[in-house]
Amino acid sequence: MTIQREWQSWSLNKKIGQLFVFGFHGYEPTEQIKRLIEANGIGGTIYFSRNVKDAKQVHKLSGELQSIAKNAGQPPLFVAIDQEGGMVARLVDGVTLMPGNMAIGAAGLAEGARETARVCGEELRQLGVTMNYAPCIDVNNNPDNPVINVRSYSDRSDVVSELGAAAVLGYQSARVAATVKHFPGHGDTAVDSHHALPILLHGRERLEAIELKPFRAAIKAGTDCIMTAHVCLPALDPTGVPSTLSEPVITGLLRKELGYEGIVVTDCLEMDAIDKNYGPAQGAIKALQAGADMVLISHTFEKQWAALEAVIAAVEKGELSEARIDEALDRIMSLKVKLELDESLKAWEQVEPIIGTEANKAVARRWSEASVTLVKNDGGLLPLSRSESTLVLWPDIVPVSVADEMLSGDGSLGQFLGEYGANVVERRMNSDNPLADLDRFAQIIVVTYDASKHPLERDIAREVVKLAPERTVAISVRNPLDLLLYPEVKAYVAVYECRPLALAAAAKALLGDINPIGKLPLEISAAYPFGWNAAADS
Repeated sequence: MTIQREWQSWSLNKKIGQLFVFGFHGYEPTEQIKRLIEANGIGGTIYFSRNVKDAKQVHKLSGELQSIAKNAGQPPLFVAIDQEGGMVARLVDGVTLMPGNMAIGAAGLAEGARETARVCGEELRQLGVTMNYAPCIDVNNNPDNPVINVRSYSDRSDVVSELGAAAVLGYQSARVAATVKHFPGHGDTAVDSHHALPILLHGRERLEAIELKPFRAAIKAGTDCIMTAHVCLPALDPTGVPSTLSEPVITGLLRKELGYEGIVVTDCLEMDAIDKNYGPAQGAIKALQAGADMVLISHTFEKQWAALEAVIAAVEKGELSEARIDEALDRIMSLKVKLELDESLKAWEQVEPIIGTEANKAVARRWSEASVTLVKNDGGLLPLSRSESTLVLWPDIVPVSVADEMLSGDGSLGQFLGEYGANVVERRMNSDNPLADLDRFAQIIVVTYDASKHPLERDIAREVVKLAPERTVAISVRNPLDLLLYPEVKAYVAVYECRPLALAAAAKALLGDINPIGKLPLEISAAYPFGWNAAADS
């Protein structure tokens, strides 16, 4: 790839195009994304669930997008995705879906973070996806955080630092650019930046001790990219602007103090924290002025087009220097050379046998099973008896718009228990009278997803624990802090996602087929601290 030596002679419009990553709607290239690639030479595109059917379709789409760029004489595209694992994954069908960060945190070994990232990266690369907006290295030290939660490895900065750096090495060994996020830290916010601007009031000493530590580790590990957070930190920039638009944060802290030399990409400028206060067009100018290299606008063509025109006009008027554009472009083209983006995709017939393999699934299964955490077993209820009548109370399907999360319809805990030989009846919590005839069940399992946000889960869990305290086991399939809402339960197991892989691991643990060796990656309470495992303590 010789483009790197040629970009100095490009037109201003072509240079600026490379600084944008745009999303589009549909399973095939739209006329709008074709226009943005051909006429504007955008630097990359991003896949969401709206772009993804299965692995074969993604492989075809990636090839089509690169062909559009090549035929127009444009550089090859970055193709990005949010494939964090666990609950945050755009691509599920036909690939090996890895456990999410908090599950890896419960397993507790850097080897798990590195191996799962490597396998994920290898499969993404075969499908033409060359930039993963992962890992999330925010420290989850605020139980009210609506957007990070199980996307974090832990509430301990040292754990997040170690596992995040290991994941960076795993992705990049597969020639997929890792993108650690969200700088300088989104873990201690109680506001979702998709909907408003969070403000974090900690001083610099505290930020150094917690929020910044994982980013220092990722930089040392050589992360290709860092994504900014739409979070206001007055201790770093007293003007009140979000970090994405802050020169003291991006140029001052990240570049000069932390010494980071790779690509800085913004989080999506259509999130309300930016869109409602600045708009993507002005946001793009301000982000580039602050020191960002790539601007992400995920959804709306009109806003994407306006941002391109605004940045061109800003350079022509002298509001944004061409030297700043060249600096960003140099980093972008250098990474495209490093990743060998001009390499042709293999034919699908060659790719299909090497993704979603049994060996890769075994990696995912091993680390998922290693994450299952026995928090309580005070009544000796576990393991369950296969022969005894067992009721599973399963929560509603709960969409979480922040990251395409949802309580999966692909399986349930009762389904997996039944497959493993248990005598199970499963009821949905939103069915008519789900607590009828409790007396006829020798064992009751109440499943919660995020009981603090969903009153039905909380109320049913509390009622079951009250009515049948000696027979009830609770299991959280996302937020381990659910235990605080029904603390009287005698047995409690935590898994950190409700994907089929985690539910299968949970069923095995409940039946005694595997030892639940995971350790709490965060503190639930003084009685259940970080690192706690009742099986190891008993």
